[in-house]
Amino acid sequence: MRIAVYGATGMIGRRVAAEAVERGHEVTGIARSGGEVPAGVIAVQGDAGDTAFAKRVAGEADVVVSAIGPSRTGGDPREYLAQVRNLVETLGDARLVVVGGAGSLLVDGTRLVDLPHFPEIYRPEALVVAEALDHLRGLGDGVDWTFVSPAPQIAPGERTGSYQVGTDHPVGEAISAEDFAVALLDEIEQPTHRRTRFTVAN
Repeated sequence: MRIAVYGATGMIGRRVAAEAVERGHEVTGIARSGGEVPAGVIAVQGDAGDTAFAKRVAGEADVVVSAIGPSRTGGDPREYLAQVRNLVETLGDARLVVVGGAGSLLVDGTRLVDLPHFPEIYRPEALVVAEALDHLRGLGDGVDWTFVSPAPQIAPGERTGSYQVGTDHPVGEAISAEDFAVALLDEIEQPTHRRTRFTVAN
């Protein structure tokens, strides 16, 4: 399978790209400013917000993975929403898998991002990512998308190959970035959450 990974030099994107290569897929790793990608990944410099570039990438891929996120370095966090929309509009016949956040997960009917204890430093980006999920949910049947939310805590760790799956409610407190990549590739290879969101935790 031909898989294009935006954000392939980031914590999650690198592991998704590496897991895909390990499984024998043809992987293109895309980053805005270049950077090192895992062995076996075709490195490409580009921007998810560039229409011509995104269209070309999607035209050469079976699956497009968005492992990008809102800026944490002072940029406009809403640029992320424009990038996701551009990936949708240029998708063609490819499938889009979006690495989302945990902020839109529900606890007793309330989003995590709306709870008082949600870390204020992450609230602006979590709200924008939640808006991206709403945008995807408003699309018609012509767009093949999946949104994957990690557990509230995700960090580099052990690849156990084991995880719990839920839909809109957290199924655990944490997941390793390695097992998140396993879950995402499992979904790519055996789709069970088309045009919906799911979440994973260890």
